[in-house]
Amino acid sequence: MIILGIESTAHTFGAGIINEKKEILANEKSSFTTKQGGIHPRKAAEHHSQNVLSVVKKAMEKSKLSWNQIDGIAFSQGPGLGPCLKVGAVAARTLSIIHNKPLFPVNHCIAHIEIAKVLGKAKNPIIVFTSGANTQIIGLENKKYRIFGETLDTGLGNMLDSFGRKIGLGFPAGPVLDKWYFEGKKLVELPYTVKGMDLAFSGLQTAAEQKIGKENKKDLAYSLLHNAFAMVTEVTERALAHTRKKEVIITGGVAASKALRQMIQKMCYERGAKAFVPPVEFCVDNGLMIAWNGLLLSKSKHKENNSEIKPYQRVDQVNVSW
Repeated sequence: MIILGIESTAHTFGAGIINEKKEILANEKSSFTTKQGGIHPRKAAEHHSQNVLSVVKKAMEKSKLSWNQIDGIAFSQGPGLGPCLKVGAVAARTLSIIHNKPLFPVNHCIAHIEIAKVLGKAKNPIIVFTSGANTQIIGLENKKYRIFGETLDTGLGNMLDSFGRKIGLGFPAGPVLDKWYFEGKKLVELPYTVKGMDLAFSGLQTAAEQKIGKENKKDLAYSLLHNAFAMVTEVTERALAHTRKKEVIITGGVAASKALRQMIQKMCYERGAKAFVPPVEFCVDNGLMIAWNGLLLSKSKHKENNSEIKPYQRVDQVNVSW
C-alpha cells in the first residue's frame, strides 16, 4: 500500500509519499513566507495554487513511482485556513479523479500525532501539540484523542509570530526568537497564566509587547519563551500525573523549538518518563504526515471518499478507526 498525501492548512503546501513498511519515498514542500507581517490566507492560498503542480511533480519524481503504483490520495481536511485548505482539497480531488484513486480526508492535528508516534516508536504517550493556531495536551482514550488541556485564547505559534511582528521580525518569527532565547541574559517579569489544565497566552504577549524598546530584545524574547514554555510544561506534567502514562511526544510546528524541547525533556527525565521529538522536518507541516494518516485510514477500510474541508475540526471529533 502506497499513499500520496497533500498538506495545505496554512503557510505550507506539501506532498509526501509513504508505504506501509513506513519507508519515506518522498516529502516535498513549498512554504509561503514574508519579510514583514504575518500570514495572509488569500496570499498563502495563491502561493499554494502556484506551486501545486511543481511540488506534486517533485514528490513523484523523488519516489520514482508511476501513478499506477499509488494506491490512494490523502489530503488535510482541517483544521486550518479555509482558502488554503480548499487548494489542497481541490488538488487531491482532481488527482483522485484523473488517476481513479480513493480519497482520504485527514485531520491535520492527528496527522502530526500519528507520524510522531511512528518516528518516535511511542506506544501510549501524552501529546504536546503546539502549532500556530493550536496548543493542546492530548492523550488517546477509547478510540478518540482526548484533550486534557488547551489554550483559552491564541495558539502558541501565533502568539510568537504576533510578538515577532511587533519587534520587527518577518514570518515565521519562531526560529529567530528561539535563537534569541539562548542569547538572553535577564529574566524580565511577565505574566504566567495556567488555569487548571488550560493556558492563556494573550496577557503574556501584551505585557511583552509593552516592554519593547524598554528592555533588551533578546532578554525579552528569552522571558517570553521561558514563561510560555514553562506553562506548557506544567500542564504536560499534570497530564502525566493524572494518566500515569510514561511517554511524551512533542509535535507541531513549535516543537521545532530547541528551548521547548529542552524544558519538556528535563521534566520527563525528572519524572522517569521518556520524551520523543520527531526530526524538525516532521514537526513542521508536511505532506508525509498526511500520507501516513491516509494509509492508516485505508487499512482500516475507511469509506469517507469526499473532498469536504472542515476549517474548525477538532481532534476529539474524529473517531480513531485504525
